[in-house]
Amino acid sequence: MRRRLLALICVTGSLVSGCGMLPGDHERKTVTVWLMKDSASKDFLRRFTEDFERTHEDLRLDIRIQEWTGIVEKVRAALKGHSGDGPDVIEVGNTQVPLYADGGRLVDLTLESMRDWGKEKWLPGLAQPGKDGNKQYGIPWYAANRVVIYRKDLFEQAGVTEPPKTRDAWLADTQKLNSGGDQGIYLAGQDWYTLSGFIWDEGGDLAQEKDFEWRGTLDSPAALRGMDFYRRLQALGAGPADADEEHPPQAGVFAGGKVAQIVAVPGLAQSIVRQNPDLKDKLGFFPVPGRTEERPGTVFTGGSDLVVPQNTDDQFAATTVVAALTGAKWDTELARTMNYVPNKTTLAGAVASEEGVAAMAAGAAHGRATPHTPQWADVEADNPIKEYMTRVLQGADAATEARRASRKITEALAPNIG
Repeated sequence: MRRRLLALICVTGSLVSGCGMLPGDHERKTVTVWLMKDSASKDFLRRFTEDFERTHEDLRLDIRIQEWTGIVEKVRAALKGHSGDGPDVIEVGNTQVPLYADGGRLVDLTLESMRDWGKEKWLPGLAQPGKDGNKQYGIPWYAANRVVIYRKDLFEQAGVTEPPKTRDAWLADTQKLNSGGDQGIYLAGQDWYTLSGFIWDEGGDLAQEKDFEWRGTLDSPAALRGMDFYRRLQALGAGPADADEEHPPQAGVFAGGKVAQIVAVPGLAQSIVRQNPDLKDKLGFFPVPGRTEERPGTVFTGGSDLVVPQNTDDQFAATTVVAALTGAKWDTELARTMNYVPNKTTLAGAVASEEGVAAMAAGAAHGRATPHTPQWADVEADNPIKEYMTRVLQGADAATEARRASRKITEALAPNIG
């Protein structure tokens, strides 16, 4: 889930520093920071840089904006480079941390995390992928996850007076909404991120590690229950069984005016209103419902962590930048600026005034990430979960197809036992 809501252009510390020398001719240490395109606005980076360099007179920031396309190989090359030649701090996707931690090329930040950064309050969907064993390499920065975007007017017409808080109520309400030419929900058949949340809610997983080997587990009873709920919900609309949420883009489908709900990040509402201005002030948001009212459903949490390469020539300076960017002051400011979820559950109040972001934060508190293995990228490269979902939605036996998909996941994660 790597799309961002605002455009961003390259900003470096030199735009606000003026010079690299302190009074008395003491040279500032330059900290090179790689951040991803659209993660933060130009104005945010300008304000952060000014504040950081004012309060850290021995340091200067050189923030360099990177494109997501080709970033994995670029980061891997930087991690193998000579000391002092590459970045000192790198923003990476939360699920990418295992790719870079493999081989021992990242600094272990466990001590700082426990002593200074309050890791016990981090969002689990950002913190867990940043670990390797008991070591913390990725430091949570910000999160984004799916919520339900809905039409307030269609809910009212159907007699649904408030958003559902349980999955059973969600099904019942969606069935009411699925009438009179309106789709109760538009849910594409291959939206495997949404399926993952239902599986996690049932106590299942996409894959699990046992005896140091990873195996696909879509065929577990819990995972099959998650797929069955997805099947029942998806049937209350006309989402294609053989495509994902981008084919066609679901924002355009929703903007057509005949859909009551979609599952998406809140920022998609902006695209919907651009395509259909009549929907302005008619859109609402609520967390994906859980099995009980006590807590929202589990959701896939996307977002970014910050890492420090082993080959930095000033680990203290690098961690100082990480501490500032992920600390409460600037993390909440980033969340407000970009409509993100802050990195700690205790900071959710900072975005409570924004309905969509508040719904997102409620779900993020119970968020998860994909299985914590560097080989998960190989699963997504030719994703067998999508094919599995399509086959089940087209009437194939779920248990049979789940076993087939689980074998393919196992082959990608552990070829020697597949």
